[in-house]
Amino acid sequence: MPTTMEDVTAKTGAIEIDPKSGLALKPTMEKGKVSEGEAKITETAEEKPNCTNEAKTEEEKKEKSGQEKEATVKEEEVPVEVEPKTGVSFPVKLEDGMQLKAVGLRKKSMLGMGLKIYGFGIYADNEKLKDLMQSKIGKAPSKPTKEMYQMVIDSDFGMIVRLVIVFSNLTINMVRKNFDEGLGAAIKKLTGGKNEELTKKIMGEASDDIKLTSGSVIEISRLPGYVLQTKVKGEIVSKVESELLCRAFIYMYLGDDPFDKEAKEKFGASMVSMF
Repeated sequence: MPTTMEDVTAKTGAIEIDPKSGLALKPTMEKGKVSEGEAKITETAEEKPNCTNEAKTEEEKKEKSGQEKEATVKEEEVPVEVEPKTGVSFPVKLEDGMQLKAVGLRKKSMLGMGLKIYGFGIYADNEKLKDLMQSKIGKAPSKPTKEMYQMVIDSDFGMIVRLVIVFSNLTINMVRKNFDEGLGAAIKKLTGGKNEELTKKIMGEASDDIKLTSGSVIEISRLPGYVLQTKVKGEIVSKVESELLCRAFIYMYLGDDPFDKEAKEKFGASMVSMF
């Protein structure tokens, strides 16, 4: 189709001519378009979010959340009682609801020296202990009686004795021998005779390979139904159903010749306070 004068004029207007050479120069970007491009670049820069500030804000949120969680944990921490001769701490209440009644120390004479073997805490089902005292003892006593201790020894409500090792060179074999002697003496006091087969059951199948260090925990529980359960470092090593064994075990701590007389007296004071 033939080109009109108007078409030529329109095209010529879009091309810049060098006045000296008469040649067409390369087209330049129109001023308006440059400004528009610059405006777009500026606008994009302004719209781009500040990543550094957002990261800081996120970190601050996490830090605040962590502080709030830490505060919550501290609020839920259970108070402890410290056994003064060893410095071992015992929570005043266990997860199963058992309450701490007394703390004490088990010492052993070796080579003429009194060695500290373990600190212990005696726990009991508080409601069951209270019911026992109030049902059997009519009037509130001024101090604990032998009858009250004997009721606890002979009963089958839940109790736990938690042992925390403080003698660093203690072995499972030494623990086993210690219980054999203590339980043997307690059974003889209660029955007038021996029962070596029964005393050996308390440590059950605990392997001599189990390493005991300072801070290791052994828990021996008297469960309802006269069941004596032993845990070493959280692992159950024996579970024996025997009324005599249960009575003998509690007798070692609350009987006539307890491992720690002060601990026995503290337990007695807790019984009196229930009236």
